[in-house]
Order: sequence, then structure tokens, then C-alpha cells
Amino acid sequence: MKTIQINGPYNFDFVLDRLTRDPLHIVNLQERMVKVPLNFNETPHVAVVRAIETTENPTFEITGTNDHGIAKLNKIFQWETDLNEIYCHFQHTTLKSIFQAHYGTALVLEFSPYRCLLKCIIHQQLNTSFAHTLTERFVKKYGYEIDNVWFYPSPDQVANLTVDELRELQFSGRKAEYVIGIGEKVSEGELDFDTMENQSEQDIYNELIKIRGVGPWTVQNFLMFGLGRPNLFPMADIGIQNALKRHFELDEKPSKADMEEYKKDWEPYLSYASLYLWRSIEKE
Repeated sequence: MKTIQINGPYNFDFVLDRLTRDPLHIVNLQERMVKVPLNFNETPHVAVVRAIETTENPTFEITGTNDHGIAKLNKIFQWETDLNEIYCHFQHTTLKSIFQAHYGTALVLEFSPYRCLLKCIIHQQLNTSFAHTLTERFVKKYGYEIDNVWFYPSPDQVANLTVDELRELQFSGRKAEYVIGIGEKVSEGELDFDTMENQSEQDIYNELIKIRGVGPWTVQNFLMFGLGRPNLFPMADIGIQNALKRHFELDEKPSKADMEEYKKDWEPYLSYASLYLWRSIEKE
């Protein structure tokens, strides 16, 4: 077991609450614990992360992994991000009250960039409930389980699936083709997530947008939740539009021009503006 202490604020209970939205996540709110599937050097294992202190003094016990795994957890949970700096920035903006209500909420990544991109493809243009159902069917049919934790199927496995097999799970024909295409590109080395870590957002956008089934919304969500980029604001996202409508008490959803104006004061932390806006309506 290893103990990690970071600078506050960091509300791990809010993190866990958001993670519970995905039925594939193994979360225990009472024990303040989550099990994380990790895979490196082609060896899968499960790390357990448990919070043992407060939002102002965040401390975690980690078991089931080594230093390399802890480095991955550090990236996933964004433990080195200065949330106090971000909080202070938004105290001088129109989102002040939302950041106060969700104080210490971190931008937590999907458990791997590959998993994130597949999930984005499956979820696009679906309501949240069915998107999670479809993803769960896919993973439990073709993935594998360790210590009650589900791992997504490998790129090779996905590349060798057929459209008919995925249609049996209620994938549309096109969505099935898109998912298989991602598996093929990762398996063949055309998509290298390690290289992306050091690429500009524009270069990543130019690379991903050429892939069938990948549009601007998918790229923006991947940049945020796959790579942890801090300054993304997907204006076409329905959830963000609804949150802005509610927050600013608008009669209708804001226009693109309205959102362009709103977000000026929120840079360079637009990803956090997006996250906190989502949080403000998730319970609804």
C-alpha cells in the first residue's frame, strides 16, 4: 500500500459520485473507494484508490499497483492540477456560484485514452441511459473481468469483430463500423495515444477528424477526458446548452454567439467551465 497526499481542495466524494454514472465503474461511496482497471506492458491489473482525509487535506491509500501504475492514477485523477487556482479564477466570473457549489471538483479522465475514444464513439447521438447500456453490453460481451472489474476488449479484438455481431447488441450499422474502425487503427499503429500526449490540440484534431465517425464533439470530449486538456468548451453539447440556459435564466438555449461571449472570461480553464456546468444539472 502507498499513501499519496496532494494539495487541496480536492473533493473525492464528488469524483466518486460522478463515476457512479457509468455502471462499469466499481465505486463504493461509503468506503470512498474506486477500483481502476490499468493495463501496461500488456499486463492488466486492478488498482484500488481510497480517500482517507478531507477536501482541504486530500490523502489517498493506493493498493494493487506499482510506481508506474501510480503515475497513471496521478494522470487519471489529475492530482497535480491546482484546483485552488482554478477556483479563484472563476470567483471573478459569471460562473462563481457554480464553482462554489461544486468546490473541489476535479476533471477526472477516463481510465485510458483508448477506452475514452471508444466510449465517445458509442455514446455519440444517444441519450445517456442507453449509451451506458450499450457500452456495458459491448464490454461485458467482448471484454474481460479481473477482481470484478471490467476491462474493454483489446484493439485487436475490436478490429476482428463484425458489424453483425455488434448489431446483435443494438448497435446501428454505422456505429458498429466506426467502433471496429477505431480498433483497426489502434491495432495497426495508425493511432498512437502515447504520441498524442505531446501533440498540440490542433494536430490531434486534424488526425482524429479524418476517422469515420469522429466529429468535433467526439474530438473535444476525447481531448478533455482522454488527455486532460484544460481549455475545451464543446458548444454543441446539449448538456452545456441546457446548463447555460438554466444558470442564466434564459427563455431558450443560448446561441453560438452568446456562448462565444460567455466563455471569454472562463479561459484558460474552459474544460472546467464545461465540467462544472455539467455538474450543475446532472442531478436533474
